[in-house]
Amino acid sequence: MITFPILSLVTFLPLVGVLFLLFIRGNDETVARNARATALLTSIFTFALSLYMYAHFDKTSSEFQFVEQMSWLPGLDINYKMGIDGISVFFVLLSAFLTPICILASWESITSRVKEYMISFLLLETMMIGMFCALDLVLFYVFFEAVLIPMFVIIGVWGGSRRVYASFKFFLYTLLGSVLMLIAILALYRTFNTTDIILLTQVGVPEMMQKWIWLAFLASFAVKVPMWPVHTWLPDAHVEAPTAGSVILAGVLLKMGGYGFLRLSLPILPEASAYFTPMIFTLSVIAVVYTSLVALVQEDMKKLIAYSSVAHMGFVTLGIFTFNQQGLEGAMFQMLSHGVVSAALFLCVGVVYDRLHTREIARYGGLVKNMPRYAAVFMLFTMASVGLPGTSGFVGEFLVLAGMWQASTLFTFIAATGVVLGAAYMLFLYRRVVFGELNKPDVKAMKDINLRELSIFAPLVVLVLWMGVYPSSVIAPMAPSLTRVLDQYHARVTHKTAMTPVIQKTAAPAEEAAGEGEAQQ
Repeated sequence: MITFPILSLVTFLPLVGVLFLLFIRGNDETVARNARATALLTSIFTFALSLYMYAHFDKTSSEFQFVEQMSWLPGLDINYKMGIDGISVFFVLLSAFLTPICILASWESITSRVKEYMISFLLLETMMIGMFCALDLVLFYVFFEAVLIPMFVIIGVWGGSRRVYASFKFFLYTLLGSVLMLIAILALYRTFNTTDIILLTQVGVPEMMQKWIWLAFLASFAVKVPMWPVHTWLPDAHVEAPTAGSVILAGVLLKMGGYGFLRLSLPILPEASAYFTPMIFTLSVIAVVYTSLVALVQEDMKKLIAYSSVAHMGFVTLGIFTFNQQGLEGAMFQMLSHGVVSAALFLCVGVVYDRLHTREIARYGGLVKNMPRYAAVFMLFTMASVGLPGTSGFVGEFLVLAGMWQASTLFTFIAATGVVLGAAYMLFLYRRVVFGELNKPDVKAMKDINLRELSIFAPLVVLVLWMGVYPSSVIAPMAPSLTRVLDQYHARVTHKTAMTPVIQKTAAPAEEAAGEGEAQQ
């Protein structure tokens, strides 16, 4: 038993590091050195605390654990409520795991405004973890939107030559969808007098209202995933973002949309989720096939991996809307695997970009001769992205396709072509960068990965192999919570259970007295 508010501590511990960073003084070199050390230590402590939380997490329970609740807006009956289950606990771990890796990856590449950069990343970590722990719709929305601010700053200040365009495109796309989600949250609050996510899963939202609320949520979650055709902000954001920005964008931020479907759309709006499933299947297979074909013709390494992310996240939305155990487990596993593998691939691009300052595929070739360690690491993550058995990428795609087979044979065949196309564009990238003749003098002068870069890749390599060889260590803790979501869905959709009455606010004493007086008259 944990007797202290561990979720709040994990969420807001990075803000302690931000306070220390604000008081760092000295010349530019001293400030930069102390800022890097402070941010790294803070993120490591946060990750260690998240591991402690997971060690005390009951892997057999489907219920929310470590629940914290206190009055936040008492006049509106809106509470600060936090809790995690088998679905959210892994996203908290992923966020806390990738943050120190991002800070290490920025150690030498970020040389200007280092203190502000580290503050942005620690703020981003707080917002990400808070969103995955929130059990109140308003609190969820606050964290969900607050993530935009530090990410907007990271791309806009430390990005490439078109960073301002990319950052505003990212901000406007995501903000527009989120405004519709806010309207949907207000509609739910006005109808049921609560924003408690657990309570809202127990009430019966009228079916017509469900459809409008579901579409409003879709506008926000589809942009975050991102689904076709609202994916166009992602390649620009990835290309212009610094390496660590791309890592956290692909590793965590893209999972916020899939998490929103699992946490809100399916449990609260089950009938609408069933109604719009054919549309989701259609958009998802278009994303898988179309963006894979687009990835095949890319000449920029980052843009190729960005389009591959859209294709891989298409498998996630397919798995979520199969409404069976294999599909949901596959979607969850695919999100976690993609969070690790895509992060590692962007780090691989960052290694060669730091040495040659170009992401053009044609500028490289023959790196296996002078960078053998890099070639080996890059090969492992390429194979994981392709879905080689024994790596994490295989398990998620296999489970999604197994779940899809039960839902639709046609969509399964179309989605399976994405696996073939994925192998084509990733092997195409690897062959042109790593193999071939080493005849360019500047490429020949590139040095192999150093100790700092090895320390970044080592935990990612271990995770990819661990999840591929021993997937039950990840699937078993999430299975009870996914089963709960499925049971709630089938109870409402298949059996059409009676709706719970609308939750009523408790009347104030003065109102009660007035009501009694009217009754007596």
